[in-house]
Amino acid sequence: MIRPAIIAIFAASLTACATAPGPVEVTRFIAPESASQLGTGTVFVTAATGIKRSLEDASYRSAVAQELEALGYTEGSNTDAAQVAEVSVERYILDNGQRRRGPVSVGVGGSTGSYGSGVGLGVGINLGGGGGPKVGTELTVVIRDAASGNTLWEGRADFAVSQKSDLAQDSSNAQTVAKALFREFPGNNGETVSVKVSE
Repeated sequence: MIRPAIIAIFAASLTACATAPGPVEVTRFIAPESASQLGTGTVFVTAATGIKRSLEDASYRSAVAQELEALGYTEGSNTDAAQVAEVSVERYILDNGQRRRGPVSVGVGGSTGSYGSGVGLGVGINLGGGGGPKVGTELTVVIRDAASGNTLWEGRADFAVSQKSDLAQDSSNAQTVAKALFREFPGNNGETVSVKVSE
């Protein structure tokens, strides 16, 4: 006979597994011969072209700037920085494996960005799964040479988490996806990796 206490522990374990956050799916592209220019010098972090700056997205730009500084960059102004990091964010709802835009219930908005700057081809990622609707975030960063406008590096981080998770909240979410995006920067051209996340 299985004791109730053992059943309770087993049930709790299943619940923990069911609600654990999924990995951040990261895809990165590096322009030929640009690796030596990355991770050094001055960089200006801004919203991507055509993306309206918003208070909701500010935490993502801040998180990106923090990660870039940790990598060796020095944040500069839009007039003197050698490189420009363009940031776009999309928040969405993932329900029964179907991705849809619309109001995100954790109080953050988002801007719809684009992916694919000519450095490489975008990779479609399926983050479907059970456990009810999730809040998804797609963070895209393109690092360009300020003088020429040429793309040096491009990365996308895609993350879906339960609406009830602390990681769905604006600041925590921004730090999570930015840290995953720049892990082992600059990465390998064309790679897609899964970065594990813990609450």
